[in-house]
Amino acid sequence: GTCVPYGLTTWGDLFTPRQLVALTTFSDLVGEAMQQVRRDALAAGLPDDGKPLRDGGSGATAYAEAVGVYLAFAVDRIAMTGNNLVRWNAVGEKAQHCFGRQALPMMWDFGEPNFLGSATGSLEAAVFYSFDPLNWMRPPVLGVGKQQDAATQDGSIDKLISTDPPYYDNIGYADLSDFFYVWLRRSLRGVYPDLFATLAVPKAEELVATPYRHGSKDKAEAFFLEGMTGAMQRLAEQAHPAFPVTIYYAFKQSESASDEGTASTGWETFLDAVIRAGFAISGTWPIRTEMRTRQIAMETNALASSIVLVCRPRSANAPTATRREFLNALKAELPAALAHLQRSNIAPVDLAQAAIGPGMAVYTRYAKVLDAQGAPLTVREALALINQVLDETLAEQEGDFDADSRFAIAWFEQHGFAEGEFGVADVLARAKNTSVDGLREAGLLESKRGKVRLLKAAELPEDWDPATDARFTHWEAVHHLIRALESGGESAAAALVARLGTRAETARELAYRLYTVSERKKRAAEALQYNALVQSWPEIARLAREDGKPRAEQAALFEQAEE
Repeated sequence: GTCVPYGLTTWGDLFTPRQLVALTTFSDLVGEAMQQVRRDALAAGLPDDGKPLRDGGSGATAYAEAVGVYLAFAVDRIAMTGNNLVRWNAVGEKAQHCFGRQALPMMWDFGEPNFLGSATGSLEAAVFYSFDPLNWMRPPVLGVGKQQDAATQDGSIDKLISTDPPYYDNIGYADLSDFFYVWLRRSLRGVYPDLFATLAVPKAEELVATPYRHGSKDKAEAFFLEGMTGAMQRLAEQAHPAFPVTIYYAFKQSESASDEGTASTGWETFLDAVIRAGFAISGTWPIRTEMRTRQIAMETNALASSIVLVCRPRSANAPTATRREFLNALKAELPAALAHLQRSNIAPVDLAQAAIGPGMAVYTRYAKVLDAQGAPLTVREALALINQVLDETLAEQEGDFDADSRFAIAWFEQHGFAEGEFGVADVLARAKNTSVDGLREAGLLESKRGKVRLLKAAELPEDWDPATDARFTHWEAVHHLIRALESGGESAAAALVARLGTRAETARELAYRLYTVSERKKRAAEALQYNALVQSWPEIARLAREDGKPRAEQAALFEQAEE
């Protein structure tokens, strides 16, 4: 975690002396509690077969150990909210556990709950939430779970397969597991001696691309590719032939390659493994699995959805294509797929990831795609071409916008909301069949002292009415919607959408385009605004429809009697 550079290098460093005393005491009491539970069970008449829980016992000894396991879970829950990386939740007015992200970030000012109280972070709350799931179990429905090596398992033969594999280098699962393991080991080493034989969680075989574990980035990537290919090959061999394999992948990473365009090491390596395993990608389903209230989504352009790749075994008769044929197929098919994704209201932050699916569906349709020299086109090169066609498709949508908005998009791409030279703006305006003076009168920009800049959403007038605007622009509509959403919430934005009518959909389309520009130019604040607008659109549209319906008048609860 990011706390390591600040001197917190052991698990014990994450706790204050007072917290360590409490946690070690609770952990030691788990063993005493198991002894007491066993005595009580025997006194209540439960027979004892002498077999421990790990060997399938069902008597008093196994029962006591089962209770001990849940108490050990409770100690882990206390540790999660009782350390010096705990943040204070000002909304809920409670201590918030240290795992707001998939890491252990440094906290300079931490909250500390009362372990002996009853609120979040207390022993009472930890025990309740550890045992509470038992109340929702419905016997006699039984389930069986097996943990097997994905590359050698035989449990998926003729099965419908849906899997959520590791995300390249995003999360070090084994490293994070040690936070809980050290306390579980202290509490349960006698119950599961084999499971807790090591001082820390075994990590060597974990399928995550961690350079420090393998010696370099290249070696980590090779390890991930080999392991993921083996796992995917096993799935491809065993999957039921009548059903596709679905793979969840919520990975967001971009790298710039000067010669090849934009691609992602994580996506490239993962897709390379999928293709080497013999799969062809037949579709993409963006599924909203990520909460906007999670900490990683606060004030960042984090993914809002998981991308589900729908895969089938590639045909043995798949043809070979040239780079030109592949590019032509992309240009023919990606626009329709992109329009479908936009109609589904996928968040702009997810659009580039979701578009990988339709693009790779074209790529994996062929046994090989050959470049001009006859060499196979790599997955990285294919991803770069997919991103290129995606940008071109979004740029072509500019034909739906008015001339003033097309100027604003081009200016925004170069300058954002910063100032630029009047002369440059004048040349661009002429090219877009408009004028700087007209743009100023339309309320899009400010022009003075030889400088020009676009107006931000917060600078726009609150009394703007599209019905009376003599020079309406889609650019204005987008930024007035952002202003309304930020100042008055979804209801205020809905009132504006109702007045915009059919022009609102074009404004939403423009928000996608502006998000793409902002993301590429690393303008996080602007990207956040456009993404938030599109993500809120379903609720805004619903409220706008309701606003247009006649409403029944609510009678008074207590009518006054006539005198």
